[in-house]
Amino acid sequence: MSAEASAFSTADENAITRTIDIRPDTTADQLSVEAFDDFYDIQRTADEIIQGDYKRIALQFPDELLHDSVPIFRRLKSKIGPGRELYVLADTSYGSCCVDEVAAQHANADAMVHYGHACMSLTSRLPVIYVFGKKKLDIEQCVSRLVEAYKSHTPDCPPKIAAFRYEVAYSHLEEVILPRLQAAFEPLNVTIQYTKLKTKSAPADTNNQPPPIDYSLVLYLGGESLSLTNLLMTHAFCDVLSFDPSTGTSKIESSKTNKMLMRRYAIVQKARDADVFGILVGTLGVSSYLPLITYLRKLLSSHQKKSYTISVGKLTPSKLANFLEIECFVLVACPENSLIEAKEFFKPIVTPFELEVALKKDVSWTGRYVLDFDRVIEEGKVNGEKDDSTDEGQEGEEKDSDQPQFSLITGKYRHAKQYGGEPTDQQSTPTSASDSLVLRNQDTALSKLDDSAAAQFLQQRMYKGLEVRLGEDAPSVLEQGRSGIARGYQTDHGSSDNTQ
Repeated sequence: MSAEASAFSTADENAITRTIDIRPDTTADQLSVEAFDDFYDIQRTADEIIQGDYKRIALQFPDELLHDSVPIFRRLKSKIGPGRELYVLADTSYGSCCVDEVAAQHANADAMVHYGHACMSLTSRLPVIYVFGKKKLDIEQCVSRLVEAYKSHTPDCPPKIAAFRYEVAYSHLEEVILPRLQAAFEPLNVTIQYTKLKTKSAPADTNNQPPPIDYSLVLYLGGESLSLTNLLMTHAFCDVLSFDPSTGTSKIESSKTNKMLMRRYAIVQKARDADVFGILVGTLGVSSYLPLITYLRKLLSSHQKKSYTISVGKLTPSKLANFLEIECFVLVACPENSLIEAKEFFKPIVTPFELEVALKKDVSWTGRYVLDFDRVIEEGKVNGEKDDSTDEGQEGEEKDSDQPQFSLITGKYRHAKQYGGEPTDQQSTPTSASDSLVLRNQDTALSKLDDSAAAQFLQQRMYKGLEVRLGEDAPSVLEQGRSGIARGYQTDHGSSDNTQ
């Protein structure tokens, strides 16, 4: 059986009996009670809850920290006093790095405590208390290895401005390591800029973001992760020096960016050939996700593309394969979950910024990358205003939207389908009035296809589903069904029909 076929032909019981490979984080397993409280900031968390007078608090854990949820729950419960309820959240709707505000609202929570790694995306509904944990670090080794890597990469040491980034689990050492780095890099003509990481955020913080820093060097503390991948993509024109505490090594990471950008550029070319898009809702907690979805709908409509908005939770190839009429997906998710590199998906998945690049007339791409929602919307509006002013200056010139487009994927010219506008001769439209009508039910009622890409795709399929045969077949005899749970139904004889 081929790999594509096996992805959709697994046994029914596999969905219930399968085990998930999770590597628990055992950093705090051997700690004393006092060290455990310090590792998870039990006292600080309790003080924040009491100070904010929160009554219902949701505790969100990633899979690798669920084994610590019970002792954390008990320690917090003993410190916040009566009159306050704690709820443990697991199995997040999307990525565990994002704050799952929807799951918290199911418990009517008025605040959240997020444990473990976090993407630090701004929230839109609830105040959040972050608990990152406290990983150990050899500070002297970190500073010396970063200095050695910089000297070997840039021996002449020109003046530069560097940004300091790190995994959130090392935030408790920022006040110690930053002065050491500044003192070590100052003789090398490197000025280190730094923005303090907040351990608490609220929806009101959306308008209080610090201004961006103009720098050409990034010092990163941490190992291989989605955070590093995101950093490399959004800082393609910067040198990135990383130090991995687990191996004690430092290296230049910028060389990996070119291969990633080449793969993303190929996906953008596939998006240029698409006419029907699916906007995937990959987050319900990141601020500005709703304005971004609205902006993407308007953007696709202005280019006469058809769009569908879909919320499927965590992405899997089998879920997206149900939407065969969609030619390309646009994922609205946090920066760390936006880049989907999996090859098992049957249709390309692009980011909102890549969609903007694909819809431009010019094919060129400088390699600049944007994953922040607000920046995508702001820059899109600015570019839209420029395009409108350019069109006004070209009076008397008609824009021919029927010109064929050359596809770098197929190597051929193609005529793009147009949705939402007046049909043209070159556009793929019904050739007769009868082709634009479909049979709705057995009462011979008719409905017009209009602009539905899904309906047009259905009409082109050879198999369109089971035949209704309303009124032609006699009803079946009513019989007693099976009882029990899905994992093991009981037969009429009282034995389980699920053999394992």
